[in-house]
Amino acid sequence: MTTSYTPTALETAAAAPLPGADAVADEFVRQQHPNPATPEERKEKMDKLLFGKDYSDFQAHATWTAEEGWHNKVIEPYGALSLDPATSVLHYGQEIFEGLKAYRHEDGSIWTFRPSYNAARLNYSADRLAIPHLSHEDFVASLVGLVRADSEWVPSVPGSSFYLRPFTFASEAFLGVRAAAQYEYMVIGSPSGPYFEHGFQPINVWVEREYHRAGPGGMGDAKTGGNYASSLLPKVKAHGAGFDEVLFLDAATDTNLDELGGMNVFVVMADGSFKTPKLTGNILPGVTRDSLLTVAPDLGLKPIERPISLEEVTTGITTGAIRELFACGTAAVITPIRSLKNESGEYVIDVDKATHTIPLRNHLLDIQYGRIADSHGWMQQVC
Repeated sequence: MTTSYTPTALETAAAAPLPGADAVADEFVRQQHPNPATPEERKEKMDKLLFGKDYSDFQAHATWTAEEGWHNKVIEPYGALSLDPATSVLHYGQEIFEGLKAYRHEDGSIWTFRPSYNAARLNYSADRLAIPHLSHEDFVASLVGLVRADSEWVPSVPGSSFYLRPFTFASEAFLGVRAAAQYEYMVIGSPSGPYFEHGFQPINVWVEREYHRAGPGGMGDAKTGGNYASSLLPKVKAHGAGFDEVLFLDAATDTNLDELGGMNVFVVMADGSFKTPKLTGNILPGVTRDSLLTVAPDLGLKPIERPISLEEVTTGITTGAIRELFACGTAAVITPIRSLKNESGEYVIDVDKATHTIPLRNHLLDIQYGRIADSHGWMQQVC
């Protein structure tokens, strides 16, 4: 007897069709910029691309109130915000964000990857933090308006992209624990190179046992700053000990893999199966994670979502049952893991013998940069 798969609420929302770029291009009104970067200033920054260090000329901005909903939708000059010291987000952390990229294709056109998933996940996170929904139409309109205004900031060198950071935060000024009555939605853009300064290189990971990223009933599957803040102290300690990243275990049993500080984790088995921890409410439902599960069969891998214990992983590395281990996310795409280490020992993978990590990464990048056909309908042209 077989059972049919029932999509999650997030997957159902992400599958909804989006409006075309031209249909929403003018919904966020572009303001005049009094002092945009000169071609020379822009070239100086584009010639030394890092990740998240430089920002473009404009930002998208809208405000929500109970009386007017989302209004004052503009593409305005990038600049500092003026906030009252009592602004709610500064005290109670009511905020959410997303991360996606715009890619310049060989013909000069600019495309975003799976914006429908990001739009749906923003609202998924909004539900958990009692923040008003933003329509998918407004989400796409904000991206289109910003990218078109800042099209000259979208780089064309191999491996580069224009990183987009949509975010929403409580902007009402008050002191008291309740959901705010006013919110700001914004998008900023950053011409970016590789997430890790050393580029596509294997990383060494510390397995954290003292701290946990999230727990049952918490906010682990919402994309909100508090989840990342909770990972910082363990990461500081791990970096001080010479590790690149931290792998967190589940808070309930302290035995199963959850995710890294900002990336999902995958295991490639010798038998061709392709495993990642099942979404439990603790783990962020990553766009790259979902995309890899979808394309894995195209590359001869059998995707499996289930709980994965640390003991299973360390034993599998030792016996050879596990051939590859990698982390993934929008910023870094795919990053191979060379070793895991905890108090019990170090477990090293021969990354030179990996046969699936690089093909998976290249397949995803080929879709994003338009080098192969987008059979899943994931790409949306912006301009």
